[in-house]
Amino acid sequence: MDKKQGYVWYMVWILANVFFLTAGIFFFGDRTDFSFRQKEDSFLIGASYMTMNNEFYKIIGEEIAHRVEAEGDRMVLRDPALDAERQNIQIQEMMDMGIDVLIVTPVDKELLTETLEKAKKRGIFIIVLDTGVQEGELADCTITSDNYRAGELVGEYFLTRHETAKIVVMTHEATKSGQERVQGFLDTVAGKAGMEIVGEIECEGQLEIAMPKLRQMMEEGIRFDSVFCLNDLAGVGAAAALEERHLLDRVDLYGVDASPDSKALIAEGMMAASAAQFPSEIGREAADAVYRLLRGEPVEKDILVPVELITRENVEQFGIDRWQ
Repeated sequence: MDKKQGYVWYMVWILANVFFLTAGIFFFGDRTDFSFRQKEDSFLIGASYMTMNNEFYKIIGEEIAHRVEAEGDRMVLRDPALDAERQNIQIQEMMDMGIDVLIVTPVDKELLTETLEKAKKRGIFIIVLDTGVQEGELADCTITSDNYRAGELVGEYFLTRHETAKIVVMTHEATKSGQERVQGFLDTVAGKAGMEIVGEIECEGQLEIAMPKLRQMMEEGIRFDSVFCLNDLAGVGAAAALEERHLLDRVDLYGVDASPDSKALIAEGMMAASAAQFPSEIGREAADAVYRLLRGEPVEKDILVPVELITRENVEQFGIDRWQ
């Protein structure tokens, strides 16, 4: 095993262990309450992110939890682990606990509608993060990265590197953010002379799904020279599948997130580019929206957090070992 292959598999091993450790923590400790200094008549804020095996959501959650704790209020977190039915059940449980605000990243934008309607009828404020919901009017505030622009940025950079290309696109159709990123990329690249989309892979944005599905595509003899991934977990999975066949030097990888893992791949020349999200900023915006709503102050209905493109030329400016 050469140095590059060992590096990719080391990253996969690390991510897999983080996944199982996180899953264990949230399986056995699913009654998490982040409150330490509670004030009299404190507010209860409920949070349900799409999954907690992604560092992105942990950073958002930490930003919000710190603000809630500083305000002397209470916070309860549930992990649906990419299970839409479980998310609905957990949110219903939080409503029964008497939450005043629901912060949610939908596992499935359509299947959450009925539960959000119930929350709205109870007078619960709803803040949606990272991806939209099917019925946007149900949210008091939606805070996302500029997901369409993220795909667009990657597409623009892609065109500077390729006059012709056979492209595989990794998607997550159940989420609006995934759809927007892919659409931004396709609107920029598809239809251009010499550009061909040779396949799409529904990977749910997960390493452990992206890796075997790309491997299967290669076994079927589908030829490609570029892969666009809706997020960087899928990108790391794709990198591992390609390196198994010693193709990482011949296939360009592109992603969205600019996680520490993908930035390390970019720095090593194993990934071409990723559009950077800023989870700390999303968390701060969400925390501010929580307290503006609770104070009866106006809140923007839709907040877009800007994204930036990270390539080998500028990756050191962003810090490889941490999120933005």
